Amino acid sequence: MPPVVDRAEGCILHLADGRKLIDAGGGAVAVNIGHGRHEVADAVAEATRRVSYVLPPWVTEERIALVELLRERWLPEGLTRVGFTSGGSESVDTAVRLALAHHSTSGRPERRKIIGRETSYHGLTMTALAISGHRSRRAPLEHVLAEYPKMPNLDAEGLEKVLWDEGPETVAAVIAEPVVGATAGALVPPDGWWAEVRELCDRHGVLLIADEVMTGFGRTGKRFGVDHWDVVPDVMVGGKGLSSGYAPLGGIFATEEVVAPIAASGEGLMFFTYSAHSAACAAGLAALRILDEEDLVTASAIKGADFLRRLQEVADDPHVLEVRGLGLMVGIELVRDRNTAEPYPAIEGMASRVVAEAMDRGAWVYPAGDGNASDALLLGPPFTISGSEMDEVARIVAESISVVCGT
Repeated sequence: MPPVVDRAEGCILHLADGRKLIDAGGGAVAVNIGHGRHEVADAVAEATRRVSYVLPPWVTEERIALVELLRERWLPEGLTRVGFTSGGSESVDTAVRLALAHHSTSGRPERRKIIGRETSYHGLTMTALAISGHRSRRAPLEHVLAEYPKMPNLDAEGLEKVLWDEGPETVAAVIAEPVVGATAGALVPPDGWWAEVRELCDRHGVLLIADEVMTGFGRTGKRFGVDHWDVVPDVMVGGKGLSSGYAPLGGIFATEEVVAPIAASGEGLMFFTYSAHSAACAAGLAALRILDEEDLVTASAIKGADFLRRLQEVADDPHVLEVRGLGLMVGIELVRDRNTAEPYPAIEGMASRVVAEAMDRGAWVYPAGDGNASDALLLGPPFTISGSEMDEVARIVAESISVVCGT
């Protein structure tokens, strides 16, 4: 049975049965500013008192203010066009529609392929799932999912081969997470990977989409994951940290060049019913202001490095292949034998079993892995996590792995 959460404050989930859990997963790696922020709740309440529902293309105070704040303080230079959805899956779906519309209104309707990565997750709409490589989430629908090409995880030369195999003139966009999250547990690419992918996309007239739903808004210790490699994508999508989990909110951010041919054609992109909901935009405004005012992006960078040091006991476990990450996005990869890197069979559900054990001991961590390889844990706590809470999480995770894996 799922736990019943009565209330939450800071990094602590208070359950209805009286137990407390340290939220070391930030829910689904979403709660960047911590739980129980009354200023966010007050902002949502005020927006709701003034207006309930307004058509997404119309203007409200919260919508305009959030667009302006993102442009002035947050988005990489050049990403000036802003749209909102109700979450990450909708954002990815919209980004794909945007890329396809860009090429079709530019007279290139043959560019209709989206290249994803073999190990990746971009959401649960049919399009987002089709471009994803998450095997277990794809499995029940594999027979009806559209076929999109996949590139190797960390090999830019592999992308070039896929481009030539498919015909670069048929490819609309490449999409990737800056740091691979749910399928692999904070898998960080080599330093040159993003720059090489950017160059390949430019050379072949392909749009580059960065999926920052999990990595964005400070999670990796910089405002966005791509900032670690000084790369600006043509389209970027966000969610989770955009409202820090306080409201359903996602974002699509693009260059003027991407949007221009669509606007010139007189065409547009249809919205979802709750896109840019004013109450959600108010939550986003309040969350981003807290991140700025309390310098929590810097805190994510500093505490993330500290957390990796505190997890040394976990890293020494013979069933842990690697502890890795950027900022407060930390992954722990589990294997049967670290000397051979032999994975556990998927049927054993090892990551989920460790998560269950950790919950019994007082901490929530996020299970990762794509249903085949690898089993991993993903730690993504609020940026307000304390040193003592990190110590407790490290102890609980170490004990849970030891008990479940039999060390």
